[in-house]
Amino acid sequence: MTKSEKVADILKTLNKLYPNPQVPLDHKDAYTLLIAVLLSAQCTDIRVNKTTPALFKLADNPFDMVKLSLEEIREIIKPCGLSPMKSKGIYGLSKILIEKYNGQVPHTFEELEALPAVGHKTASVVLTQWFGIPAFPVDTHIHRLAYRWGLSNGKSVEQTEKDLKRLIPEKKWNKVHLQIIYYGREHCPARNHNWQTCSICKKYLRKELRTN
Repeated sequence: MTKSEKVADILKTLNKLYPNPQVPLDHKDAYTLLIAVLLSAQCTDIRVNKTTPALFKLADNPFDMVKLSLEEIREIIKPCGLSPMKSKGIYGLSKILIEKYNGQVPHTFEELEALPAVGHKTASVVLTQWFGIPAFPVDTHIHRLAYRWGLSNGKSVEQTEKDLKRLIPEKKWNKVHLQIIYYGREHCPARNHNWQTCSICKKYLRKELRTN
């Protein structure tokens, strides 16, 4: 079986399980999505979704966000972890959005990645999930599964992104990225994973990862 045939078979399984995957982070516009994705670093989406309502009730736009103090932001987002860094990022990027973009979230990699606390993955999520611009955000789930299934060598997140972009048609990137996240959470976890009952791993798990 060629790698392209393997990919087609994996996508077939993902499409059957998740025909219409939804963005897991609650948001109403580009700004609230940007903040939610920033908060999701080293934190679960469930925790973020429990935390953002209190924050967005006070400030769901950059103009209101900069009216809050760093201490107020940090106290609200504390359950998400890394609150000192994240609160500075939220305040700082909100200030820049007002000063440079009239409060609007820009829609290029260069502009997004120049914002405080916004890395490549965060920028990719906002671009693809809100603006519909082709991107393939790679989180820990996707990185792990791409290696397990032999779609990437797993040496770096950057390499995994390049490999998946090469193997998967661009028009499918947004959907497949969400599908793999959901599959990883529900069927292919990092720990206590029984590959023999996983519909994709039982076909494609790397030989060196197989155990009796």
